[in-house]
Amino acid sequence: MKRIFAFLTISFMMIGCTQRNEMKLNTLIDNIEQISAPVSAKAEAAYWRGATTGNPEDFKLNAESNMELASIFSDKNTFEQLKKYKDGRSIKNPLLKRQLTVLYNAYLEGQADTKLQNEIIIKGSTIEQKYGEFRAVFKGKPINDNEVEEILHTSTNNSDLEAVWKAHKAIGPYVAEDILEIVRLRNKLAQSLGFDNYHTMKLTLDEQDPEEISRLFDELDEMTRDGFATLKSDMDKSFSKRYNVPVEKLMPWHYQGRFFQEAPNLYPVDLDKYYKGKNLEKLTTDFYASIGLDVTKIMDNSDLYPKKKKNQHAFCTDINRNGDIRILCNITDNETWMSTMLHEFGHGVYAAGHDAAGNPYFLRDAAHTFTTEAVAMMFERVSRNPEWMKQMLGISEEEASSIAGDCKKSARLQKLVFSRWTQVLYRFEKEMYANPEQDLNKLWWDLVEKYQMINRPEGRNEPDWASKIHIALYPCYYHNYQLGDLFASQIHHYIVTNITKSGDTDKECYIGKKEVGEWMQEYIFNTGKCYEWNEMIERATGEKLTAKYYKMQYVD
Repeated sequence: MKRIFAFLTISFMMIGCTQRNEMKLNTLIDNIEQISAPVSAKAEAAYWRGATTGNPEDFKLNAESNMELASIFSDKNTFEQLKKYKDGRSIKNPLLKRQLTVLYNAYLEGQADTKLQNEIIIKGSTIEQKYGEFRAVFKGKPINDNEVEEILHTSTNNSDLEAVWKAHKAIGPYVAEDILEIVRLRNKLAQSLGFDNYHTMKLTLDEQDPEEISRLFDELDEMTRDGFATLKSDMDKSFSKRYNVPVEKLMPWHYQGRFFQEAPNLYPVDLDKYYKGKNLEKLTTDFYASIGLDVTKIMDNSDLYPKKKKNQHAFCTDINRNGDIRILCNITDNETWMSTMLHEFGHGVYAAGHDAAGNPYFLRDAAHTFTTEAVAMMFERVSRNPEWMKQMLGISEEEASSIAGDCKKSARLQKLVFSRWTQVLYRFEKEMYANPEQDLNKLWWDLVEKYQMINRPEGRNEPDWASKIHIALYPCYYHNYQLGDLFASQIHHYIVTNITKSGDTDKECYIGKKEVGEWMQEYIFNTGKCYEWNEMIERATGEKLTAKYYKMQYVD
């Protein structure tokens, strides 16, 4: 009896200790939210204004706010308290444990020297402004990225193609030294925290195992290499005729894009013509409404058309984790921008879901950056789906049937082209952070030749790698697009098999299937960051992340 009494006494003491620790941790988290949330919202709003107007004062305010935020997350006393709870393992409540993990990782990065963190923020703001204000100069006239892409897509004049491609690459020398400086600063920060370089640190604190990611990319390389090589050979024969150039003389500017990250027009179907004159805003709103996802508020808050000094890219931002979600685009009436609108509003509905779900503030985020990319990429795919085009654009059954084969081949080509491009970005960043003093110009073209199978221009020695904004401003992120593609196929397979039960991975486009939106809300959007990413994926689809459905859909 005495032993039982002693055991119960110890058990009650442990329970009491756990409850006290959880109450204290909860108070600590509330305090962090109260001081950090307004600053984070101020930073996001300033960035939004800067991106939409090019106003230097907004970029300055964004940098100042980010420095203030960095100062909050660099507080050593708070970090030590979080570390004590983490090491003590006395926190049992799942939501508290998850918040503890998220905040510990955030504060760990913040333990670097504050002056160093501020240098990185200021340098990033400078680079952001340079990208925002740059315009390629073609035939004596400044042109935006949409115009560059249009020439590369449609022209057959070899001189013009080369000139406009090189005009776009002129951003490289303009920003390259700034990028190298920020890379060195990031590495210095990572090394001060015990990591070998920033790339390793970024993946680790983002709950990814760097070795596991590299193994996955090796597997994807092997999986896609032969199929891509066959398509690339067909592509080269076609382009040799189109541009009247021998296959061996084809150059990067012959592949109908600035980076060869998207599928060129290899097949007869011209998808752009179906979107000519169409209202992309309405198409986006109507599609999401048909699956029970209302995007009207997001649409009203967004900035969607090109203008001077505006950021030329596209992104979705959640200003305050409380429903103020905005999208920046530069749309024109073609398939690329239809796909981009569907993509960015995919991010938007994901953010709206976890904002409205009543999650704790620090868990109102995607389970991982690649899981929100997966949702965005799954929805962007439908712009090339003949069944979606039939229902949304009104093309005839005969027209849809006539283009179905080429659309499927085009989609496969797109995925293989993009997969090989992500190999270049992932491996370049990994090597750049491992040794930023190496010949990066050579490294870039070595990787482009190996993975994209494109010739480097003879004698060219320019920082063409610096023309990709992600390398400078969204470091160690791009591989998540490829992981997103894998998860997108996994979601799509689950929906086709278990939600709509159509069993048709080619035709299924979700229109009018509100059960699709309901399932995604419950199992992906609303859960936010409440679970580690692979646990969320397993809860939603019954399996951890796998490449098998991507392989079935696009590689086999």
